[in-house]
Amino acid sequence: MPRFFAFLFCFSLILAACTREGVRSKDTSMSRKSDILETMKIAVPRQANRSVSFTNKAAAYYFTQTHETNHPEYAWFEGLNIAKNRVFGGYDLFVGDQKLDNRAAEVVVYPYKLERRHGPALVEDLWLFDYKNVLEITLRGATQPLGIALKGDKVHYLRQQDNVAFFSAREGGYLIAVAPKQAQSISIIGQRVSASGDGFYVLVGKGEAEITALLQEVRRNGTGLQQARQDRMRQYLLTNTYLRSSNDSLDLALRWLATTMDQLVTRQQGDGIYAGLPWFNEYWGRDEFIALPGAVLVTGQFETAKQILLSFAKFQQTDKSSRYYGRVPNIVNPSNIDYHTTDGTPRFIIGLQDYVKYSGDTSLIRQLYPNVQASIEGALQHWVDAKGYLLHEDNETWMDARDANLVAYTPRGSRANDIQALWYQQLLAGAYFATYMHDSANKTKWERLAQQVKTHFEQDYRDPQHDYLADRLDKHNQADFTLRPNQLYALDLVDDPAFKHQVIRKTWEELVYPWGVASLDRHDPQFHPFHLAPEYYHKDAAYHRGAIWLWNNGIAMQRMIEAGQTETAYQLFANMNRQALTRGVVGGLSENMDAYPHPGESWPRLTGAYLQAWSNAEQLRIWYQYFLGIRPDMANHLLTLAPRMPASIKNLEYNFLVGKSSVSAQYEAGHMTAYSYTFNDLEAKVIVDVFPFAPTAVVVKKESVLKVEATDQKLAIRLVGKGGKILSEQMVAPSAALLAQREQSTKILSGVSFAQPLDLKLHPVLNQTKK
Repeated sequence: MPRFFAFLFCFSLILAACTREGVRSKDTSMSRKSDILETMKIAVPRQANRSVSFTNKAAAYYFTQTHETNHPEYAWFEGLNIAKNRVFGGYDLFVGDQKLDNRAAEVVVYPYKLERRHGPALVEDLWLFDYKNVLEITLRGATQPLGIALKGDKVHYLRQQDNVAFFSAREGGYLIAVAPKQAQSISIIGQRVSASGDGFYVLVGKGEAEITALLQEVRRNGTGLQQARQDRMRQYLLTNTYLRSSNDSLDLALRWLATTMDQLVTRQQGDGIYAGLPWFNEYWGRDEFIALPGAVLVTGQFETAKQILLSFAKFQQTDKSSRYYGRVPNIVNPSNIDYHTTDGTPRFIIGLQDYVKYSGDTSLIRQLYPNVQASIEGALQHWVDAKGYLLHEDNETWMDARDANLVAYTPRGSRANDIQALWYQQLLAGAYFATYMHDSANKTKWERLAQQVKTHFEQDYRDPQHDYLADRLDKHNQADFTLRPNQLYALDLVDDPAFKHQVIRKTWEELVYPWGVASLDRHDPQFHPFHLAPEYYHKDAAYHRGAIWLWNNGIAMQRMIEAGQTETAYQLFANMNRQALTRGVVGGLSENMDAYPHPGESWPRLTGAYLQAWSNAEQLRIWYQYFLGIRPDMANHLLTLAPRMPASIKNLEYNFLVGKSSVSAQYEAGHMTAYSYTFNDLEAKVIVDVFPFAPTAVVVKKESVLKVEATDQKLAIRLVGKGGKILSEQMVAPSAALLAQREQSTKILSGVSFAQPLDLKLHPVLNQTKK
């Protein structure tokens, strides 16, 4: 598609422009770890006018756009939002009586603040402090008094007390205070507060006493709070997610994705992960545990992961008379707990297993084993059929959109393929936990039921007329072969390698566009090429019937890498990195995109939430688990290292955390590809899995270095101790069996290509007018 490749060329030019201030040569600040936050700054051109979002890691987030907050859906959330309440709608700044015009500003975004330059002399900084409902707005270089006016309906001046101006809030019964950074007199004209000095604090609380105490704290320690926010991010990037390569844009994208993902890990109702912003500043069972591996496990935040699991376990339905007994909620927010989802519960159990494997903390198994038992027994009592399948309602999968009459746009009852895959994994995870609990009866029972599901699945979800899996069995036991991406999650229930590779090719070429995975086959008469097309249909009608869902990119790339097609997977991965750097919210990935570009445009428009947890998390998960190939089971003192690096990455230096240990790693491509892993304080059995060599076990010791060198002819594995002493050495020849498997998969997947848009005239939904 020539227009697409022309776009990629333009995209690279935009990337260079947007990051010129943020990416520097390896010979300067990129080589000094202390400058890592400085290297991440992104200059946003005026024509880009990108979304910017910060959270305080508790229950507040601030949204704006770099130059003008005019997005048709997001602008409603401009300003500070706390616990589902819009507090105020941003602000205007004044120097004397002159209002500053953000549209003319030069804007640079850092992970921790927003900077606007208003002409040669004036520099505005916007900060949101960690765990405080406080904004700091500074304007350096002014020679006249500064003024600030809060925006938003229902935001009205109330009174002045001790040179602090108090305002009402839009929602939530909050009180807002505006005070100069230094204690000094203020003047108030209408909504504008003016003072000498270099800026203001905007503070939010439930009463004057709370705000007064908060003001005293930030005036006393505002610099310290700034430093604490930067130190937290810097430490995270230099330890948990440290990465350095010769590819500046790869480094920059992954650093930003790590920090924007971490924004969504909050403490609104216990520890949790916001599903997405601006709408979903709440915890969703489904989203929470899809995001958990990429958000906090691959990044080594094991204590946070533990607290998230414990927090969510408290919301499990424990009433044995309820048909939802054993379920964890779909939604947890300050005013509502809802159990109408099927996949949140198995993902909670699978998330617990992932946590145990990464952290090695088997004590949490004992603590949450009753929750595991309830999750499975509740399903068996109310939701399992004679074949062992997990039943559910039409809208209880991730494709949950309904119309005004609560009728599912995408009915997937009563046995969706991805739900059966999750149920199968939940049962196996339960058996994993039962082993540690010496509960042999349940271990045997759950393993037998898992096998029953798998045996029936291969029989019921395949037929000779289709080279892919049925999306569901309906309530009449009829297989529905609507082509959707869900089957990618179900391939672990299929043993036939050739068929699995056919499924991967089919879904990739029909559903995976260069920009992401569509929710429905473009040939289906219900396919909606645009998510937002109000002249034709309600946006929810397209939500799961065409719209791109970026979180599904993760499983699409995973399956391609498993099939030996790393380069194909990396094309999609690189496109998502470009998006994080150049489009939408600075440094993050959106929830959705249109399936097609609009006429005359080269790239689809971003839609849905501007920052979505599972989109970011799946990009990070795939990087760590499948490109770097880090897959631990610390409960069994086992670590698999199965790197699958694309040709464009020539070298890497990175850290990762497993158990209580940090591992430092290096990669160097060449005629002889070299991997090095330094085990500072880890003792474990390591499985080295480098294609085309058979996986090979090495027992590593503390302060040892594992050196792996691969050529086409042999794999050399050496464990080196202190002083360079070789502790063990193995030479491995290529595996004929693995080469034969790769030959088979390559034969099926050779020449696989991205899906491409069809002529708009071929889509019936665009040949109608909205009812």
